[in-house]
Amino acid sequence: MNEEKIKEFDTIIQRDYQNIAGIVAEKKGVRVYENYFNGYTSEHTVHVASVTKSVFSVLLGIAIELGYIKSVEQKVLDFFPEYQIPYGEKTIQQITIKNLLTMTAPYKYKVEPYEMFFTSQNPIQDALDFLGGDSPIGEFNYSAVGGTHILSEILTRATGQSVLEFGKKHLFQPLGIDVPKNVVLRNKEEHISIMNDKYTRGWVVDPQGRNMASWGLFLTPSDMVKIGNLYENGGMWGDKKIVTADWIDKSTMEQSRCVEWGNLGYGYLWWIIDQNSYAALGDGGNVIYVNRKKNIVISIASFFIPDAKDRITLIKKYIEPMIEDSWN
Repeated sequence: MNEEKIKEFDTIIQRDYQNIAGIVAEKKGVRVYENYFNGYTSEHTVHVASVTKSVFSVLLGIAIELGYIKSVEQKVLDFFPEYQIPYGEKTIQQITIKNLLTMTAPYKYKVEPYEMFFTSQNPIQDALDFLGGDSPIGEFNYSAVGGTHILSEILTRATGQSVLEFGKKHLFQPLGIDVPKNVVLRNKEEHISIMNDKYTRGWVVDPQGRNMASWGLFLTPSDMVKIGNLYENGGMWGDKKIVTADWIDKSTMEQSRCVEWGNLGYGYLWWIIDQNSYAALGDGGNVIYVNRKKNIVISIASFFIPDAKDRITLIKKYIEPMIEDSWN
């Protein structure tokens, strides 16, 4: 890649995208750019925020392929026979796994109570209690925490394994991704300390010991690129099938649409950027980006700041052209 263009690009990152920790870009499986910023190196992890959702989506697809879960059309309450349905509540009984995957489940709130979920001693119970209500099923309704966390418990109950155990066996170890342990956050101070530690590895659990499917995963930029390459390669890792191409196709095609945030399509916990590209997007500017037409995979790892600059604009305006220029 042209050294002058790399220097220009690195200057843009340091000037305009000051919370980026690392960027890795590959085309056709060949690494064409890799750099780290703000004291980070290839060994350091970041909390990838809602990129966790897309990684969890891979695990759910594997669980369905292995027969632990029949299909995305199964009702959520099939997995919670003990749940006491509130009097007069009917909507919750019709909500499916697919509704949670595509953010088309309704909830009994106008604004998701993040703080309550973070401090709750039983967030699965609270998430179920908020599920349903008077709004119709099928409209896009992004749930940052609760809805996807219900899916975590569904996978655990269906497989008899924790999300981390299942993920290690069927995804992380085959791809050479190190997610060694559960991460426990006992108080606000510990939460801040762990999130800011460049060497944190693992997956956050709630007070009941359940891995958070909506957030809480710590990865390196190279780990993130591996997930993107897995999808770009149709679910194959070398000669081993990790997840089916059918699941990838359904996960990365528009199943619903978010008009409020950029008018983007949404698949199975993956954002649809355009007809050729899709991405896992996490708060603060964490991204796994795949352009299936150009065979490009890009990861951007970022430490959290509010209102981080849009990473898709960065990718489309600078990174993709830089890769294509170097490749031609």
